[in-house]
Amino acid sequence: MTTRRTVLAGATASLVVGACSRGHEQTVRQITVERLDPRLDGLIDPAAGADLLGTGYQWAEGPAWDRQRACLYFTDVPGNRAYRWRAGGQVETWLDPSGIPLAEAEGFREPGANGLWMRPDGQLLACVHGSRSVVLIDPDTQVRTALATGLAGQRFNSPNDLVEAADGSIYFTDPPYGLDGLDASPLKEMSVNGVYRRRPDGVVERLLDDMSFPNGIALSPDGRRLYIAQSDPQAPVIRVLGLDPHGAIDSDELFYDAATLDGPGLPDGMAVDAAGNLFATGPGGVLVLSPRGELLGRILTGRGTANCAFGGADGRSLFITAQDRLLRVETQSRGVQWS
Repeated sequence: MTTRRTVLAGATASLVVGACSRGHEQTVRQITVERLDPRLDGLIDPAAGADLLGTGYQWAEGPAWDRQRACLYFTDVPGNRAYRWRAGGQVETWLDPSGIPLAEAEGFREPGANGLWMRPDGQLLACVHGSRSVVLIDPDTQVRTALATGLAGQRFNSPNDLVEAADGSIYFTDPPYGLDGLDASPLKEMSVNGVYRRRPDGVVERLLDDMSFPNGIALSPDGRRLYIAQSDPQAPVIRVLGLDPHGAIDSDELFYDAATLDGPGLPDGMAVDAAGNLFATGPGGVLVLSPRGELLGRILTGRGTANCAFGGADGRSLFITAQDRLLRVETQSRGVQWS
């Protein structure tokens, strides 16, 4: 059976770096920037390389920058761990397990945490496959509080990625990637793979029920456009929903179709800069898309690439989780949280 993981990881290039290194930073010059539009030069230097911050993971995911503690959190979903990286330091294990203990993981192919999101108050939101929930984590105590576990008496499949709006609404996706057998899993209670909103009052509502494998999710700087990636090799697209001031959908359009692009990977996690450009993982690495959905270029990582997030002191560092690696590319862009 072909799964997202095998498709995303396929055709991996061989890069010359130290294997299983979680030590000091290395420069990966084999990472290249493909310039397709002159506007890319204002966002990222086409000659930029990448810093290898850590490697040896099964499938790195979910990077989120903590401005209060000056560190990055990310996950290894099948490895069931979450890690923390600090500038000038090493990657260290932060949560083990990040999801549920392996002794309780019967029926799960990936029991760990996946997508992460830092709140302005310094608390961390996480999608956790094993508990099939969206949770709030206190980074200092590691205490977890479940915020959303299901809808209408049915448990979620395995929440994957999330983003929080300025009003406190949490938008998240729920494909079946955490379950053995995916859609055929006997643990699957939902008849659909949905996209959801947890309103500020705690009520959960389903926004979409017609996507095969909804995955990465992101908001425009004004919070009026919700981007959703679909990691389906038959329909590798990014969709955009227009949101009214109350968070309801008022339009639904195709934003970008990645079917014609070469390279390993499918649409997955995304980050938005302060100007509204979308840095979206997909075939080849990270696609750089204008607010109108024009492909300006790609950061070619040579492997299936799961997610990315802006961070660093000035919000100009793009942290990339690419299969077994954590990478950093310095940009001229600044993350939307720094706007």
